[in-house]
Amino acid sequence: MRLHVEVQGNGSPIVMIHSGGVDSRVWRYISPDLAQSFQVITFDGRGTGRSPAPQQPFSLVEDLRTLLEQLQLDRVTLVGHSMGGQVATDFTLTYPSMVERLVVIAPSLTGYTFSPEFAAYMASVNAAAPDISKLTELSLAGPIYRATMASPHRDFLHEMHMNYMTRVFTEWKSFDVQWPEPPAIERLEEIAARTLFMQGTIDWPDMHNIAEHFSRVPAIQFSVIEGADHMLILTHAQQLADHIRHFVKGELDDATNPGRK
Repeated sequence: MRLHVEVQGNGSPIVMIHSGGVDSRVWRYISPDLAQSFQVITFDGRGTGRSPAPQQPFSLVEDLRTLLEQLQLDRVTLVGHSMGGQVATDFTLTYPSMVERLVVIAPSLTGYTFSPEFAAYMASVNAAAPDISKLTELSLAGPIYRATMASPHRDFLHEMHMNYMTRVFTEWKSFDVQWPEPPAIERLEEIAARTLFMQGTIDWPDMHNIAEHFSRVPAIQFSVIEGADHMLILTHAQQLADHIRHFVKGELDDATNPGRK
C-alpha cells in the first residue's frame, strides 16, 4: 500500500484527512498556516490525487494506521473533513491510544441514515454515470456547495472534483470500503480524546442531526461558522486554522461550552 504523503513543519503531529470528491490539495490554505506551529501531515487517500486506485476491498481506517506506523507516529491529532471526519472518528474509536485530540469538520458518521433529500440528491448524481462532466456538474450544483461555487475557489474545487470522478470511473477496481463494527454512531460516548466539531450554516439538515449525535462525546466543543457551506475548509480556511491551533494547544479546554449550543 503506497499513499502520497506530504509533511510540513515541526512540533506535535497533526494528520489531515480529506473528504471524498477531492484530494489532499484541499488543505492548501490550512496546512501551511498550521505548519508554523505543528508538524502537519497531509496525504491522498486511495484512488485520489497521486495515490494508486484501490484494486480490492480496503479499509480507510487501516490505511491510516499503516501510514502512522510508517511515519513512526505513536500519538497524533486527527483533523478530518466530511468522510475524512468519519475516518478520523472510527480510527479514534478503534485505536484510542494513538489519538491525542480529534477535530471533525462537517463529518459523516458510520451507522447514520441520511435523509430522503440527501439520498435523492445522490441518486440524481449517480444516474449521470459514466458521464464524468455531467456527474461533476450535478454534484457541485448541490446546495451544500452554494457558497463555494460563488467564491474564487470555484474552479479549484471543480478541477479536483473532475479529477476524482475521472479516476473513479477509469482506475478503481473496487468500491468496497470496510468499516469497523459496531458503527461509530453506537459508541460515540466511548471517545476519550478531546474533540472539536466544526460546521458551516449552509449544509444538509443531516449535519445538524449528526452534531446532535456527537453531543454524546464526553469532552466536545462545537463551532458553527456563519455563511460557510460544506467546503468551509476552502472558503473559511483562516478561521478554521485559528480555531484548530487554539484547540490543539489546549487554549480552548476551559471553554464553557463542553456540549452543543
